[in-house]
Amino acid sequence: MENPQAKLARKLNLLLDLYESQGSGPLSYREISEHMAAKGTPLSRSRWAYMRSGDSSMATERELLRNLAEFFGVDSQYLLDESAEIPDLVEAQLKLLRSMRETRVKNFAARQLQGISPDTLARLRDVIDERMRRGDEESY
Repeated sequence: MENPQAKLARKLNLLLDLYESQGSGPLSYREISEHMAAKGTPLSRSRWAYMRSGDSSMATERELLRNLAEFFGVDSQYLLDESAEIPDLVEAQLKLLRSMRETRVKNFAARQLQGISPDTLARLRDVIDERMRRGDEESY
């Protein structure tokens, strides 16, 4: 069973992935740090790294978690409640992100595999589709 720190780390990393997937590029520590400081909950670089890796038992400060949730635009219960499920908005964005990644893989394969027989391409597409289906079943 996943410990509370690992669960929080997974949730934070999902939020970071979603932030990046929205076209903003990777989120810098500085952006998060400035927001947290402005809200009165300073966040050191090492604490942030520990929170993201799931190695921190210090990541239970409720006000900090509320401010992080606000920063990412999710209900604070998502980070505060260990049993909280992924919010609908995050779930929808994750599905969109998966779909976009699948499309990128298929497009890359199509560009790189020019000159391969249609039968081979069809088999490759089937393998990719099957892997993506299994990934959905194993998803977050």
